[in-house]
Amino acid sequence: MLSATVRVAGDLDLAEECAQEAYVSALQAWTRGGVPERPGAWLTTAARNKALDRLRREVTLRRKLPLLVEPATVDPHDPADLDWPYAAVPDDRLRLVFTCCHPTLAPEARVALTLRLVCGVPTPDVARAFLVSEPTMAARITRAKKKISEARIPYRVPGRAELPERLDSVLTAVHLLFSTGHTAGQGDAPVREELCDRALHLARTLAALLPEQAETRGLLGLLLLTDARRAARTAEQGRLLLLGDQDRTRWDQRAILEGLTVTAGALASGPPGRFTLQAAIAGVHAMAPSLEQTDWPRVVHLYDRLLAVWNTPVVALNRAAAVAFADGPAAALPLLDELATDPRLADYPYLPATRADLLRRLGDAAGAAESYRRAMELTANAAERTFLEQRLAEVSRAAGAEPAPG
Repeated sequence: MLSATVRVAGDLDLAEECAQEAYVSALQAWTRGGVPERPGAWLTTAARNKALDRLRREVTLRRKLPLLVEPATVDPHDPADLDWPYAAVPDDRLRLVFTCCHPTLAPEARVALTLRLVCGVPTPDVARAFLVSEPTMAARITRAKKKISEARIPYRVPGRAELPERLDSVLTAVHLLFSTGHTAGQGDAPVREELCDRALHLARTLAALLPEQAETRGLLGLLLLTDARRAARTAEQGRLLLLGDQDRTRWDQRAILEGLTVTAGALASGPPGRFTLQAAIAGVHAMAPSLEQTDWPRVVHLYDRLLAVWNTPVVALNRAAAVAFADGPAAALPLLDELATDPRLADYPYLPATRADLLRRLGDAAGAAESYRRAMELTANAAERTFLEQRLAEVSRAAGAEPAPG
């Protein structure tokens, strides 16, 4: 709906306003006459008509608000122009993602703007994905929109030849959208299924649109293999289950087979990129009969290769967790000590949670309890917090002390 309205309005802010007004109109009209047979089409038509009315009334609007689509080829007075061809990108939402990932903006600004405005991810979750504070991320998004306005950046849906230069940002946005849904940063549920499904749809569309780009298949493989575990990640009453506690018979074998096939094709296409390597890691987990029977040395090796092309503290933390299974928890603790000096992980709950688990496995109940408490302070998701509280109670009993109030 937003993408269709942007085509007419030529401006994302205006399109958002018209979309919101369409919802208000729907509440009024549908209360009186009932929900129409095609509510999505009704809303889209209403939003586009509101955009046309605004453009007719305020001919100077485009000079005051940031342009996100070049409207030169669209005559808002000619209905025939409302569906001008966008053959290069056949999916409405994906068109808007490619549009927002303009190469003039900084890569992180492109992705943040896309997640917030196109995918509807709340600013706190966007900030968490980039390991920055919420005010920092809000300021970053504001600066990106201001740059669009001041520099008069003419945003438009790119032609097919222009897609590759925007592809990495688009893949990053889709991956972070999935990650936000797969591990919800806040709220009661550990998974936001609608975000996972939306990201999977976009990944499939990208792989079909650009099959010659190995990383599109790598991303699709990664999402399929990761999402295949969705049904097994929680127990009764939404209790969180870690990888070693999951019933692997509940994993989606059809998704795993498709994910492995897609990943194998991406690996055969040349030196793998970061999404293909992550898919390969997910594939090792998918093929393992149990946590203990996982090929942990291979996982560590793949993380080494991933760090060579994508050196981030989160990847390093994941590698440390794999080292703990390959070589024992004592071997991973020095790696966590080094990561603890990285300011980007200062408020990252999975760092103290990983340390707590390693100390628990080493028998240091008191040290584990301290780290669990720190992880709980940083965790906003209710399911994850409940899991940490349970682990804290276990190690506190082992240490002969009562857990501190949560």
